[in-house]
Order: sequence, then structure tokens, then C-alpha cells
Amino acid sequence: MAKHPTLLQHFRSFAYQNNIKDFDTALEYFTVFGGTGWDVDVSQRVATLIEEKILANYEALHESMTRYTHNNGLYHMMLSIIALGVNYENDVFKKAKVGKDKGEEAIDYLVSKSLIKFDLSVEKPLHDGSSKSDRILFDLPFMRFWFAMISPNYQSIMEGDYDEFAKKWHKTRENFSILLSNLLLLELVKETFNAKCESDPIVKIGSYYDKKLEIDILAKRKSGVMIAGACKYSKEPAKSNMMQTLIEKCTKAELEIADYVLFSKNGFTPEVETLKEKEVVLLSSKDLSSLLDNLSEDDVLVYKNKKY
Repeated sequence: MAKHPTLLQHFRSFAYQNNIKDFDTALEYFTVFGGTGWDVDVSQRVATLIEEKILANYEALHESMTRYTHNNGLYHMMLSIIALGVNYENDVFKKAKVGKDKGEEAIDYLVSKSLIKFDLSVEKPLHDGSSKSDRILFDLPFMRFWFAMISPNYQSIMEGDYDEFAKKWHKTRENFSILLSNLLLLELVKETFNAKCESDPIVKIGSYYDKKLEIDILAKRKSGVMIAGACKYSKEPAKSNMMQTLIEKCTKAELEIADYVLFSKNGFTPEVETLKEKEVVLLSSKDLSSLLDNLSEDDVLVYKNKKY
């Protein structure tokens, strides 16, 4: 296996290994088990597999985690804070009630162990003092799930009582995969625009953030030309104000954008569909399915950890 496979490589390997062809199904199970190399039977509910593979094996899995964290309480607390959605470094320090020096030391250690990574803004704000502290993400889905849902509930889980975990997971699970979907969407955007212009490929892609605003997608081509995008996960088709808001954000950030891309899980209103004629790329959940096209044995990553 490559030293640092991309999230898409992990995702494609997971889907091929478990014979999953539907994107939403693959994402649901990948959100919990991604990066483990475990075989997953998708005829069983995710909740059933969590109990069978994770909760029932808590002690063995916890012991393997101590190789990374050495049972350090601060590490565990910071990892759980990040896993539950506090992603900016200074906000993590504040939530953990830890000073900057000690907090940065802990973050640097956890990055060195490949548990988390920095997700820097593609472009820095033009004005001094507008920068926000660095954003932090988990490297693998399973580690994020563990520190979000398992580690904080370890006492009851150790005693064989899974009710507390189940209640918290029920509240969290519906939106827990959105972050992963956004990260995989970046891969789709890259593929889509590179196919349109092979001579000027995307060389950097992520998001933009400063103290006042965030832009979901920001990419830079080899030529320096930039692409901006927005994401929407509501049950209704996206309306035209989605595009207007994106343009306003780019203007406020003083970004010169050549192309725009909108992603809406449940499509767009007819009014927005007409924007295709104006060089706006529109993507929906059906487009994400192409990330699993042409799966083969070549996609399989070999994991060295113990299987459950």
C-alpha cells in the first residue's frame, strides 16, 4: 500500500473489497469502517456491524489505540473534540481548556502519528489579521468515528452497556458522513475540470476560510486560474440564491474566480439548471457515483492491522 493513500483510494478499495457499487451505501459504511481493511457485510445494518466488530472488541481495539495515544488524556480529549466537529486549532484549544504551547505540542504529535492532518485554506486572506487558525481533519474515517463515538463512552462500553453509545450515535449518524462526502466531492471536481481542460489541470484543491467567511470549494489550476464552489445537502433542490451567495463570498474574499461549481445532493431548480449555459458546473449525488466507476483488483489496498 502507498505510504499515504488518498481518501478516494481508501474509498475505492473499500467499495471493491466489499462489492459495493452504490455510492450512498459505500459512504454509509465507509464513514464508520473506512481505513480498517475489514470485510463488511452490507446486508447487515451499520448498527449491527458496529456492535459486532467494534463494541464487542472494545478492549482489543482500545489497546491498539494506545500505541498512538499512550492513554494520554489530553490527546484523547482533543481528538474527540475534533472528531465531533470543532475543527479550527484555536477553537480546539479553547474547548480543551489548554494553552497554545501545550495544545500545539499535542497537535504536532497527533499529526506525526497520522491520526489528524492540517487542512489549510487554498488561498490566504489578502489582509493581515484576517486569517483564521488552521483547520484540522482526521486522516481516516474509522479513527474519526472511534474518537467521536467510542472513546467518549468508553466506561459504559467496557461494562457491556451500549445504550449510551446507541443514543448518541442515533443523534449524530445522519450528518456524520457529510464531511467525507465533501472531501470526496473535491476529487470529483478535480476529475471533472481536468477532463474539460487536460492542458491546465488542477494542482491544488480544498476550501477557503478566513475569520469572516468560508467557501466550500476552492481550486487552483496550473495556470493560476481559480475555481470556486458551494455544497448543499438539503432535501429540496438548490435555488438560484446558492450561486448568488457564492459570488458574494468570493467578492468579499477578493478572489478572482474563472469558473464556478455547485453541488446539491438533490439537484437544482429549473432556474439554476439554466446556469449550465454560463459555464457553471452543476453536480448532484448521481455524479458522485462516478467515483466508483471501473473498480478493479488494482484498487485494493493492503492493510496490516488486525481484522475484526
